[in-house]
Amino acid sequence: MAEREPEAELDARYSDEGATPTPWRQARARLAAAELYWLSTVRPDGRPHVTPLIAVWVAGALHFCTGAHERKAGNLADNPHCVLTTGTNLLHEGLDLVVEGDAVRLTDDTALRAVAAAYEAKYGSEWHFEVGDGFFHGAGGADLVFRVEPATVFGFGKGGYSQTRWRFPRP
Repeated sequence: MAEREPEAELDARYSDEGATPTPWRQARARLAAAELYWLSTVRPDGRPHVTPLIAVWVAGALHFCTGAHERKAGNLADNPHCVLTTGTNLLHEGLDLVVEGDAVRLTDDTALRAVAAAYEAKYGSEWHFEVGDGFFHGAGGADLVFRVEPATVFGFGKGGYSQTRWRFPRP
């Protein structure tokens, strides 16, 4: 599947004079290389839930896994809207990224094998998963895998402040 190319827009209200939009290829590379992400979901009672996790960028989307009985899995079953964030904890350097989209459960074993290979390539053999019957199978049992294809991504450049928004065309 070819990756969709977004339209970039710089928000001058939150950017230094002379700032330019961050190129999508740079943001995508940061999304792919990040080690840790924060997933924000909504609990059934409307309260937010945020948790750190690891993820991989494959075929134009971020992918993560979780146990079927974990809070985030339950939240996503009720409401697929979510946000994944990554970046740095530094004020004057780096690029923070906020990915808005819907988490869709991935069940195709061929697609799951590609995601499993990406996990192991990125995080090492500790994160090896067998694939079968629409699940990742590892030391923790059977895990659900979710795909979050971006609807909108925000990039917050620091050390020369900029705010870029990338909007993705609907498939």
